[in-house]
Amino acid sequence: MKQKVFRQEFRACLNTDDQGMIRNAVERCRDLAEELRAAERMMTVGLYYHGRQLFLYYEALGEAYGPETFMSPLDDLLMPWPEKGEPVLWAPMYPIYWHQVPEDSEDWIRPHAPERRVGRIAYLNHDLMFEYVYHHFAIVREGIFKGDRYQFISLHEDVLFSYFEEPRTNVNIRRTEEGDSEAIRDWMAVNPPSHFDTIPGTNGGFLILPDYFNLG
Repeated sequence: MKQKVFRQEFRACLNTDDQGMIRNAVERCRDLAEELRAAERMMTVGLYYHGRQLFLYYEALGEAYGPETFMSPLDDLLMPWPEKGEPVLWAPMYPIYWHQVPEDSEDWIRPHAPERRVGRIAYLNHDLMFEYVYHHFAIVREGIFKGDRYQFISLHEDVLFSYFEEPRTNVNIRRTEEGDSEAIRDWMAVNPPSHFDTIPGTNGGFLILPDYFNLG
């Protein structure tokens, strides 16, 4: 049965470094995610980490439910985020960049299992962060530039989280073979590397993260 696909990304922060407790809770979250996949309520899900930071990508089917549906075993190990005066354990990240919009669940099925499901993060230079958002959303609105079909970048505070799959399947939002993108030329003209703050382990730009689990 065809269902609507909701792509969502969230950020959380652990309140402990106890890997035994974390791994135990994560395994229970994984089991709940597997149940949702078996019930055809979820397509793909990945939980990535950087220090105590957690980054969650998932594709909900039928309705846009929140992480509490399957990530509740981690609740006692998370610090609350202040969101509009009400603390939340999983802060929603705001989508700013993608290369295709799923028409429905049948359209979004991968023809082959990917070799890798990758999560990565970048920290933005505060002085240029909204210029970064402006240019990336302009590329999306134009819809011509090609990139990985499953890439999805979201922002929370000054942190970007990017999900993509390898090998990449290059497509664009318009699903056409249209010409050169003016929006990407405008982005390349403003010195893209200058928009990032350096994360230890990189020379600027994105850092690939390890995962606690990824399913699809």
